Amino acid sequence: MVYISRKEHFNAAHKLYNPNWSPEKNAEVFGPCANANWHGHNFELIVTVKGKPNPDTGFVMDLKELSTLIKELVIDKVDHKNLNLDVEFMYGKMASCEIFIMEIWNILAPAIQQAAPSARLHKLKLYETPRNFVEYYGE
Repeated sequence: MVYISRKEHFNAAHKLYNPNWSPEKNAEVFGPCANANWHGHNFELIVTVKGKPNPDTGFVMDLKELSTLIKELVIDKVDHKNLNLDVEFMYGKMASCEIFIMEIWNILAPAIQQAAPSARLHKLKLYETPRNFVEYYGE
């Protein structure tokens, strides 16, 4: 099995806030991330695809095609947006990185399989900051 990865960058704002809680409880649990006026990040998304190289091309998947899928299906929808307000696939969901990465998986996994039938999405890694990141394997 060969693993290929593509890294993409985007900027987005969000707020961590549970509407069932008081403002005080939200501030206690989420701290400044519950700021009523939002806060933003310079995100890095790393998409890893696994598979056996195609004998005709030597590719697990064409990385240019992978980049195009990521940009069209995710980056164009979230870059310079508010995850809580502007991103349709995040409506009504907690805008934590954990939920966000799972929603990205739900979008990319079937698109990758359709584009390269012998390839599978293996892992997503989302950096919120240089020191804070989440990984998801679709489980």
